[in-house]
Amino acid sequence: MRNSIRFRLWSAAAISIVIALGIAGVGLRYLFELNVEQRVVSELTVDLNELIGATSFAADGRLSVASTLSDQRFTIPLSGHYWQVEDLATHNLVRSRSLWDATLALPHQATGGELRKAELIGPGGELTVAVLRTITDADGRAFRAVVAEDHRNVEVSVGEYVRDLAPALMVLALALMGAFFIQITVGLAPLEGLRVAVRNVVAQRAARLEVAAPAEVQPLADEINRLLDAQEKALLRARSRATDLAHGLKTPLQVLSADIRTLRKKGETRLADEIEKSTGAIRRHVERELARARLAPGVSGKAACRVREVAAGVVAVVKRTPQGKQLSFEIDSTEDFMAPIDEGDLSEILGNLLENAVRFAKSLIRVSASATAGEVIIAVVDDGAGIPEDARHAALSRGVQLDSKSGGSGLGLAIVSDIVEAYGGRLAMANAGPGLEVTIHLPRHD
Repeated sequence: MRNSIRFRLWSAAAISIVIALGIAGVGLRYLFELNVEQRVVSELTVDLNELIGATSFAADGRLSVASTLSDQRFTIPLSGHYWQVEDLATHNLVRSRSLWDATLALPHQATGGELRKAELIGPGGELTVAVLRTITDADGRAFRAVVAEDHRNVEVSVGEYVRDLAPALMVLALALMGAFFIQITVGLAPLEGLRVAVRNVVAQRAARLEVAAPAEVQPLADEINRLLDAQEKALLRARSRATDLAHGLKTPLQVLSADIRTLRKKGETRLADEIEKSTGAIRRHVERELARARLAPGVSGKAACRVREVAAGVVAVVKRTPQGKQLSFEIDSTEDFMAPIDEGDLSEILGNLLENAVRFAKSLIRVSASATAGEVIIAVVDDGAGIPEDARHAALSRGVQLDSKSGGSGLGLAIVSDIVEAYGGRLAMANAGPGLEVTIHLPRHD
């Protein structure tokens, strides 16, 4: 998952959303608290103005409040709403009943005539929000009036707001994550088309990436196509050189064949046999190399042939060999059964498999073809002694001969394996009891 672009984008989006909404939540809480405090200050200002209007100096010079304020909370002890008036000359106090026997500790500096907001300590040690103003009458006498409210009232309002805000932010986070998921899915959807195109190239159903990639990915697709083109040209050059080499060896082989006939006429039979055995091996190498050269790079997934028809042609050739004349052959396939492989390649495969089977079979060789949901299976079974399990892997190795007396080159099964792998298939061997069963599995491209 760490190497997944989708996971990385999703993780980055989720973390970003959580951080952003967390910051937004803190900011909204702070702004709401400021708003609530401003509302409280506005209400306290109304009460302060009412308090100032009711406050005066009596004839004896004492400070008095003519009437009780309209808000009844000022009359309830420790209600959280308080007012207090202080004579600045004598420091005598007049206070609300809600203060009981406590006082509000006011700042020592004078406030002048302007309204001032302050945070004061209430009668129970709690923090309060207060507004205060200093008033001077026509006789020069001054008093300071203050109205305060317990800050917990603000905190309660903010707490209720946060409790309502948190679910909304969670719903918003889920909605944003869902939107990001859709965005990531839609954004990465073209990569699925690129993956399918690459899979088609790997499965050899296409030679190049045939996909309209996004602008950000198209340069990569173009570079891959250039790489595929260069690889195809390199393979063509290599096969051309192999073909030229194989054709170049044919003339020397024909000369050696003439020399072998000359040696036999001179009575050098033993030397002629040895040279003929060597030239026969070289000729088989040349023929197989030519067969492999015909397997063009980028095998088309649209190649197809009739298995029974190809198998019958190969069997007809094998029956004319000295060993083939002594054996019986069965082809278990319907006339119209198709295999996803070129006719020449299937002929090369069956030719090598039947050549091996002829060397080991006692009386019967059977070729069968069947299909599953995803594969076409072609099997060649003989009734010989089979191959020990520990020797089956070696039989597929290039140049390995399990029977050194048979005159084989040891390339047959290896070349078969190369051709089958070129079509994205696989080669398997198992003892058939009696005999050996060699199966090729080719993927279907329906």
